[in-house]
Amino acid sequence: MLSDNQLQGVIQIIEEKKGHNPVLLDLQGISMVTDYFMIVTGNTSIQVKAITENLVEKLPELEIPTLRVEGLQEANWVLIDCGDLVIHVMTPEQREFYNLERLWGDAKVVTF
Repeated sequence: MLSDNQLQGVIQIIEEKKGHNPVLLDLQGISMVTDYFMIVTGNTSIQVKAITENLVEKLPELEIPTLRVEGLQEANWVLIDCGDLVIHVMTPEQREFYNLERLWGDAKVVTF
């Protein structure tokens, strides 16, 4: 279970590289895979890659493990699996097309 401080720290790391529109979905009781999805947009694949690399570098400072990273080569939609948290860093086109917020519409949106 992640603390509010850890989750706020993740948002700060994302904002360092100008990631925008972060949404945190609470999937507890909905998904057996993870507790939270964080979805964030980077304007270009270069920015998606920069956000991802910054997260991978700094998540250990928050005591959040990085178990797996997928999609970094193309960097249109990168998934960072942190166990209790899965972070989706997406270009605007990918985020609009896949609309994970709608797909996981039963989840509560966490606000800080």
